[in-house]
Amino acid sequence: MSKIALAFDTSNYTTSCAWYDGQNGDNSGRLLDVKPGELGLRQSDALFSHVKRLPEICEALETEGEIIAVGASTRPREVEGSYMPCFLAGSSQAHVLSTLLDVPFYPFSHQQGHIAAAAWSAGRMELLDTPHLAWHLSGGTTELLFVRPSGTAVECEIIARTLDVSAGQIMDRTGKLLGLPFPSGKALDELASGSDISERYTPRLIGTDFSLSGLEHKMKQMVEKGTPFADIGRFVIESVVSAVHMATENALKKYGDMPVLFTGGVASNSILRERRRRGYSPSPGFQQTTQWA
Repeated sequence: MSKIALAFDTSNYTTSCAWYDGQNGDNSGRLLDVKPGELGLRQSDALFSHVKRLPEICEALETEGEIIAVGASTRPREVEGSYMPCFLAGSSQAHVLSTLLDVPFYPFSHQQGHIAAAAWSAGRMELLDTPHLAWHLSGGTTELLFVRPSGTAVECEIIARTLDVSAGQIMDRTGKLLGLPFPSGKALDELASGSDISERYTPRLIGTDFSLSGLEHKMKQMVEKGTPFADIGRFVIESVVSAVHMATENALKKYGDMPVLFTGGVASNSILRERRRRGYSPSPGFQQTTQWA
């Protein structure tokens, strides 16, 4: 019988549980239910939804082996003061299990989990043992990280980020105005495939950071003018991709040629994937990987 680690993640968007034995694993997850026209849930509602959903998620997980460790994301980032109530749902379940099974409990951050999941999904687990860059692109986060190994996990230093609205928020707010479901990233990607416009918004750069609030303002103007929805979707996505591209190039010039890992829901966008295949000017040949999470 194999020995496995079991872990929980209860974020703002998804209830998740997974096991891993060092080579193989399985995961079970489901997006939280959000009413049409709303942009997410309050923390109290998200926490309650996770508590109700966890039994269903665990029942769908096909575990094979002896549980020798239990882990959970306990906070958004591995920095002091990082906290969101929704993570209490998964971390409390994990604490109870580790106590009853008399096995170690390992806390980690949601961001660390994103990076590890992306590396595993891409078949590049060796990245966790060497310095690399990683984009965390999700509903609430747009950060480029310098990632270094640290014990059994990794530590992340933010080297570029949006100073206001995140990439995921831009896409969700666009989706709301266009009548798309929440979260809107996948539907907006499909909508944008019907347009071939090349126009994009150039973000304002402040050092290595950038601002996307101007993009949101421009998007609303396009909606008011009656611009075709497909063109609006394409414009928003191309603009986000442009900002990510510029920040990545600047980081590679500073930190040198190294792999760039992409993680978070926004990272699965087809236009962003295609742009990465062309490479970045400092070195077009480095590896690039992604994970929908």
